[in-house]
Amino acid sequence: MANIYPYGCFTHAIVRGIPESFGKLAEGGDGFQTDIAKAKRQMGVLTGALRQKVGLQLIEIQVDSDLPESWRIEDIAVIQGDTALITRPFKQQRCCEAEAVRRVLNELNMTVVEMGEEEGGSGGATLEGSDVLFTGKEFFVGISKHTNHRGAEILADTFRDFAVSTVPVCGGSRLKNICSMGGPDTIIISNSDGAKKTLRVMEQLSDHHYEILSVSEEVAANCIYIRGPAKVDYLLHPTAEECSDSIAAFQRLTDYTLLPTACSEASKLGGALSSFCLLINKKHTY
Repeated sequence: MANIYPYGCFTHAIVRGIPESFGKLAEGGDGFQTDIAKAKRQMGVLTGALRQKVGLQLIEIQVDSDLPESWRIEDIAVIQGDTALITRPFKQQRCCEAEAVRRVLNELNMTVVEMGEEEGGSGGATLEGSDVLFTGKEFFVGISKHTNHRGAEILADTFRDFAVSTVPVCGGSRLKNICSMGGPDTIIISNSDGAKKTLRVMEQLSDHHYEILSVSEEVAANCIYIRGPAKVDYLLHPTAEECSDSIAAFQRLTDYTLLPTACSEASKLGGALSSFCLLINKKHTY
């Protein structure tokens, strides 16, 4: 059995910086209009919060402008305990992003599992970490343009100690665009009709009860919960400028230290706060 730690306890965060090609697509083309300097500033705020406020050890992978979507590092691996599953993004061009991530995970002596060499797209297994919600008790895998049932089956085979349920992604491009964990028993979710439909399916498939924190804006549905070394509960969430109607919902978490962290440039590309990092508990000490 893989080492299982209390939910939200992490020691390391792996990040990859914003490339000069930020906003372009992995398969080429003009991409999207973004402010690279602003994206870099926002990334700096996030990494500063993880290192200086939460107290994680930060591992920064070198920026590669030949990999325009490599900043979206969450997609490349699903990590639980001491096991890391290297995923297979829908866009085959993105598979090159895994090399540097794999190297870091091996250096950390993680058990690294590969999805294999199947063709990408609809012809084989595809899985992106932004479609995977781990609750501490079970996995939900969103079936979307980016992740298919075969990918979910490989995840279930990798993490056999946990139930794995597939759910439709309604109202967003990826599962974590519409929901995230706000604590060991709390799901933060957009109040859109599509997100509510996905939540109903999750509740039907789960044997566990979760508190639901509903937020008004979709961008507010993606947060990062971390149980800090000093037994402090941190919630990194989008800023009031990005989700003014949802701030009151976060403030209901009265025992938490709230860390507003902007992600507007990532949001333009379908990304979110959690897109920027892979969280690991290398050695549980708290």
